[in-house]
This record gives sequence, C-alpha cells and structure tokens, in this order.
Amino acid sequence: MPNHFKERLTSGPPQIGSFASVCAPATAEAMACHGLDFVMVDLEHAPNDISTLVMLLAATEAGGAEPIVRAPWNDAVWLKRILDAGGRSIMVPFIQTAEEAARAVAAVRYPPQGVRGVAAMTRASRYGARPDYMKVANEETCVIMQIETKEALSRIDEIAAVPGVDAIFFGPSDLAASLGLIGNPLHADVQGQIAQGFAAGKRIGAKVGVLGSTPEQCAAFVKQGFDFVILATDLGIFVRQLKTDIGVMEASSGWTRRS
Repeated sequence: MPNHFKERLTSGPPQIGSFASVCAPATAEAMACHGLDFVMVDLEHAPNDISTLVMLLAATEAGGAEPIVRAPWNDAVWLKRILDAGGRSIMVPFIQTAEEAARAVAAVRYPPQGVRGVAAMTRASRYGARPDYMKVANEETCVIMQIETKEALSRIDEIAAVPGVDAIFFGPSDLAASLGLIGNPLHADVQGQIAQGFAAGKRIGAKVGVLGSTPEQCAAFVKQGFDFVILATDLGIFVRQLKTDIGVMEASSGWTRRS
C-alpha cells in the first residue's frame, strides 16, 4: 500500500493531523475515524514505547488515517526500530545542521542508499507476507526534519536541500525557548520566525509543516499555505474541552470545582 501522507505532500491538498500522546489506541483510532489525514505517534515527549507504538500504528491504520511517528531522537537504533515496527513516516526532532539531517536520512534507508539494518520477519514487511518490502521500503519511507531553534532556522536552506528530506516542520515550543521566550509559543516573535521560516522553505520548494494550538490557528496556517498542520495533541484537545465543560457546569449549576 502506498504511503498516502508522502503522496499527498507532493500532489494533494494540505493535511491535518494531531499528536497521539496518551498511549491509548482507542484515542488514535477515534481521531483517524473522524477524518484526520494523519495521527502522529509521539515517542519524544509522551510515555510511548515500541510496544505501544505498534498498537497505535494498528489503531490509526484501522481508522483509515496515515500514521507518522515522532522519534525520541536522531538515533539510528531508534529509527530502525520504528521502521521495523511499521512506521514509515518519521519526524526527527532537534535537527540543527545538514549533516544531522543526512545522518537521519541514511538511518531510515536500506543500503546502498543508507545504513538501515535488515531483518526479514518484521511488522513492516507484514511478517514476511510482503516479499517486495525491502525493494520498495526506501521509496515508501518519508522523513521530516523538525526545526526548533534559531540556529536551525538560519540553516533551513541547507537542511531542506539534503537529498531524501521530504519535509521540514516547525516546533513552536522549543523555538520559543531558543528565542528566550520559553512557555510562550504564541508570542509574536516566535510566530514571526515561523512565518520567515515558512517563506524560506517555500522559496526552495520544500514541503513545510507546523504545530497549531487551536483550530483557529491551524486554519490560519492552512490558509497561509502550510502543507501539513498538527492540531495540538489528543490530551490537549481533551483538557481544553474539559475546561469548557467544567466552566459551563459551574455557571449553570452553582457547583464549584475542587481546588
């Protein structure tokens, strides 16, 4: 089956997804069933591991969306394990240089294009039921470089131009920290840097993604021309709605939330 996320990067409309961070397959499947284009399983900041990754990949696929995996780090062993588990679109965090991007690309590709280790009986090959897997895996794999510091922003041209890089992605929270604005990703300076990075990426023909904290912000990013946008996280969406519902109950019933 083709990688629909990768295909749509080059020929389709903007794609919308969300992070799967609560280690719950039902949540990932629900997001997929309700029409999100992709679900990004977070191994960097969420308590997911390889075992939960497999369940979240299966749940996302069952719901009809394309799974993406954010790796915990630019580490060849982790990237290999994610691929063997069946993740074929991977976002690599904290990429600072073209050299780091090239190392990540090499880690997700079989020789001679890369250095990915070979194992026949994996979930990626459907446990050997896809005899052509190793011949098509390099082409099916999609790799995204996460840009999240002012140093990386200054090297967007170099990073995006690395052969095998399919897209770049802006992480507002770490970018805010890099700019001395930790905890304030919506600050005008942070959003201004993202806008400049978006323009720089588009000048060289890169596919560009970003994280939005609200549906309104995500809609604005789509109108701006971003190729893929992540709407918060499953946990963030839940907490935001929970706060709204609690506020309604307080206002309507006289009940006061526990302090």
